[in-house]
Amino acid sequence: MYHHILITTDGSELARQGVDHGLALAAAVGAQVTLLTVTPPYPIITGMMGEGAYTPARVLEDYDTAQREQAETVLKAAKASASADLTLRTQHISNAQPADAIIGAAKEFGCDLICMASHGRRGIRRILLGSQASQVVSQSPVPVLIVR
Repeated sequence: MYHHILITTDGSELARQGVDHGLALAAAVGAQVTLLTVTPPYPIITGMMGEGAYTPARVLEDYDTAQREQAETVLKAAKASASADLTLRTQHISNAQPADAIIGAAKEFGCDLICMASHGRRGIRRILLGSQASQVVSQSPVPVLIVR
């Protein structure tokens, strides 16, 4: 059925549940797994006229280092949940918008299913906070399994 499952995680408790479901499915169907975490770019604060504030290089370097370390921790924890017989690799995509990176990774790695968690926000909360899962579902070229 599925041969290569992309499982996304941000390290949250909800994402851990998504990882567990994805790993169980992969084990059941004999699929290989790519565990993916995406870290967004450094938030640039803009003024009323759209001009960006200057951010010292050291701040950006520290941000990138912290994001990389966090990604390693998240992926290590997710990988520890996998059974030893799974073919599994980990991937960190930095400085990217999560939904775009997830879709791009699924294409690049030849995945035939994306498994991810979603908070299931509705109404004004979804409009204000957005939904990476919704964007992935609407733009993905492969099926998406949402865990809530």
